[in-house]
Amino acid sequence: REKNNKIMQSEMAKDAVAPEKSPMELLQESKASVEAIIARMLSIKKQGNPKSENRELLTQMFLNFISLRQANRAILTEEEKVKSETELAKSPMDFTALQLHNLMYEKSHYLKATKTSREFKSKYPNIDLISEQDFLRDAPAAIKSQTLSNDTSHDLMLKRLNFELHQRKELCKLRAQLEQHKKCLLETNAERNKFLSSLPLHLKSLKKASLPVHSQLSLPNPKKLKYHNLAELLPPPLYVIYSQFMAQKEAFEENIDLEVSGSLKDAQTYAKQQAEQNSGESSRLRDDDEDVDDGKRQRKRAKKECCDKAGLCRAHPLKIVLHVYDDEIPNSKPRKLVVLKFEYLLKLNVVCVGTEESQDGPEGNVLCNLFPDDVGLEPPHQSAKLILGDNHAFDESRASRPYKWAQDLAGIEILPEMSLFLTGKDTQNSDTASASDQRNVQTVLQRIRSQRKSQLNRV
Repeated sequence: REKNNKIMQSEMAKDAVAPEKSPMELLQESKASVEAIIARMLSIKKQGNPKSENRELLTQMFLNFISLRQANRAILTEEEKVKSETELAKSPMDFTALQLHNLMYEKSHYLKATKTSREFKSKYPNIDLISEQDFLRDAPAAIKSQTLSNDTSHDLMLKRLNFELHQRKELCKLRAQLEQHKKCLLETNAERNKFLSSLPLHLKSLKKASLPVHSQLSLPNPKKLKYHNLAELLPPPLYVIYSQFMAQKEAFEENIDLEVSGSLKDAQTYAKQQAEQNSGESSRLRDDDEDVDDGKRQRKRAKKECCDKAGLCRAHPLKIVLHVYDDEIPNSKPRKLVVLKFEYLLKLNVVCVGTEESQDGPEGNVLCNLFPDDVGLEPPHQSAKLILGDNHAFDESRASRPYKWAQDLAGIEILPEMSLFLTGKDTQNSDTASASDQRNVQTVLQRIRSQRKSQLNRV
């Protein structure tokens, strides 16, 4: 022990006398000393030397272990010290780096804003500004006296833009006032339209209330007067039909209604043209020379007829509408059986009749074969056949047809193609005369009612 203590004291004395070593150097020396002691102990064991030397070597090894722990502690202490110094030095560096990033972000923002400003396309070149002369003449002094830029041209442009903005604001105010006025007018028009829409009901009630006064004063029906006025413009054949049906209704209280439909303006124009044409023809006939060749007149007349064939089926603007009601249901509202429409073809001088209902062949047509051998496809007189030409049959798809009984009602005389005395058929003459007598208003109405009722019963 004393020997070991002396060795330790001598080592400690050496350490005190020797200059202070770094932990890394102390660690390397301790490592080298431990390796040398282990090599010595292995050589003693191999040589078989006494083991008393091993104690000294073990003591030295333990001392080296203590040195290793001391070096390790010194290394850890220095590491902590370096870490603390590093943390102290890192904070200013992080702050500086953050400032750098902020400055770089601001730089990029400024660069982007500068680029956007340089690439910005202003709308003022496309604004329809007033001219400089108008600006200097019309702009208020408050705008012209401003100084908005050191550049003269830019300052003038800014002033013109301000004046344009001022004008547009004034126009917006005017527009708002006009919109308000328009709204008031629309409300007023809506109220007036509402009153006008309710006016027919008031007029209807007033008319209904005035009917007893009309009956007491024996005043004519306004609707009837209207149809009578229109009837004055009817061509003679339709006027004859209208007068006959009206007389039948008033004399025998026939359950029918008569109307005159069509364009009053066109009818008046046609009547005026006919009057002018008749006056022109009469004056021309008076002025014509008596020595004009008859053959030339006939050729001119034939040429005119060929030119007019395009409008053969042109009808008069006015038509007669006949409503036929059932007369066998007393004390109830009459049932409407059929509605007939009479029209007059101007070129052919024939009266055609049709119904409002669809006609599916002769079976569905109430007027077809109303009298024997009268389907309405054959022109009723020779002049119409000559005008129509070789194919003188009427089109079956037409809604109205020239029935023979319609010509009899219209007062159009139909002469036979050949004299009955030449054929020797006196009986046929009497039959024809009796058939013509049967085609009166009363017989026609009876047969129409009978045909329509039988058709409804079949359905």
